[in-house]
Amino acid sequence: MIYPKVVIIILNWNGREDTIECLDSLKHITYPNYEILLVDNGSTDGSVECFRERHPGMEIIENEENLGFAEGNNVGIRRAMDEGTDYVLLLNNDTVVDKNFLEELVTVAESDELIGLVQPKILYYDDLSINSTGFICDIFISTKHRGRYEKDEKQYDNSIEEGFFYASGCSLLIKRNLLLELGNECFDRYLFAYYEDVDLSWIARLLNFKIVYCPTSTCYHKEGKTSGGFNPETTYWKNRNRIRIIIKNYSMRNIIWILPIVILLEFFVSIIISFHRKDIKYFYSFLKGFVWNLNNLGNTLEKRALVQSNKKVDDEYVIKYMKKQSLEIIFLINKFENFIPHSSVAVGCAVAAFDYISKIFS
Repeated sequence: MIYPKVVIIILNWNGREDTIECLDSLKHITYPNYEILLVDNGSTDGSVECFRERHPGMEIIENEENLGFAEGNNVGIRRAMDEGTDYVLLLNNDTVVDKNFLEELVTVAESDELIGLVQPKILYYDDLSINSTGFICDIFISTKHRGRYEKDEKQYDNSIEEGFFYASGCSLLIKRNLLLELGNECFDRYLFAYYEDVDLSWIARLLNFKIVYCPTSTCYHKEGKTSGGFNPETTYWKNRNRIRIIIKNYSMRNIIWILPIVILLEFFVSIIISFHRKDIKYFYSFLKGFVWNLNNLGNTLEKRALVQSNKKVDDEYVIKYMKKQSLEIIFLINKFENFIPHSSVAVGCAVAAFDYISKIFS
């Protein structure tokens, strides 16, 4: 049997202990033809010295500074492609994997030449509840984990292609054919962190590649170890990057009505969160991200021209994997239902309004 070559890329930034545990779990995987490439994003915690001592044969790339998730992984992907790999597996350093993890992913990927991205079942490290079985995304590019916090009872194991929009960058197998189509930059380096996996999956779909969930492959994720979870900083990156990928990836017909709605959503949500948390920094995060997009509009339009000229399918094909209801509005009203009288009526009205708008324009 021929086993395609896989390069496993682990990005580390001051995460020595988590990365050690991740590397230790990879010692036990059953897949025979793989290499590990560790990319260090300018760590200052003695990570690199420790890794060299514990894994003397492992290739390590040392970036002089923190290039973020996007460009940090790009550095590793370019090296792997130069070495002729068949697949790249991106693996967060705060994960551990089952022994048959990689073998199952490759088996699925090899079953169809149009499969470009494969995500395993991602469970929480601590309680084994579901972290992600693929991510849901609405037409306004608000996202959520499919099945998050649910007990894993194999309820998503039959929907390997349907029911989600994009694959998590936490643990992601990428086929060489897709990487060749993407050229020298798998992830948009301007995104730095957050929404880079939304962008990648969106472009993969525009290139007519399939995105598949593999329930027989399992990864355990600690989540938020690097970012620190939900805070003004992560809010900034998500709001900022959401606007950029909308401009890049939607046709102009959809940009002209979706983008204004998204900006209004971000504006009002940032006010609500700032008020609820008594921290004006959430609103400042929105303003900062909006200004960044204005200042970098020229570059965004250049990227947009490249995406639009290379795409093989239209928006309608991609939108069929998206939700037409606003996940953001539903979440907010449900979250604050104790503070909003007649919240069920409000939810119904808000959802109905967005359904109506989306039907008119889509």
